[in-house]
Amino acid sequence: MKLDYATTASLLSQLGNTTRLRIVRELVQVGEGGMPVGEIRKILDIPNSTLSHHLSHLRGVGLVRQEREGTVLRCFVNYDHIAGIVSFLTEHCCAAEPQF
Repeated sequence: MKLDYATTASLLSQLGNTTRLRIVRELVQVGEGGMPVGEIRKILDIPNSTLSHHLSHLRGVGLVRQEREGTVLRCFVNYDHIAGIVSFLTEHCCAAEPQF
């Protein structure tokens, strides 16, 4: 996914919060299977309302999506956005170095 400056800045601004960054890292660690909200709450040891607030921000910029599985609400990281951020930051890596 190719990102522009505005989109990348928006994504990075949400990752600039410690709790949100921790949520995304936990979701990246578990992989494609995602993680139930309750499990994220236990790992981060934060109240449900605080987790809900942070997940709302992450969903708002598309970094996280949620799916209901019966009574379980499961969260998934958007790997395209994560890869897009990395690609955006490294796109012109070393382009200004002199060529020998």
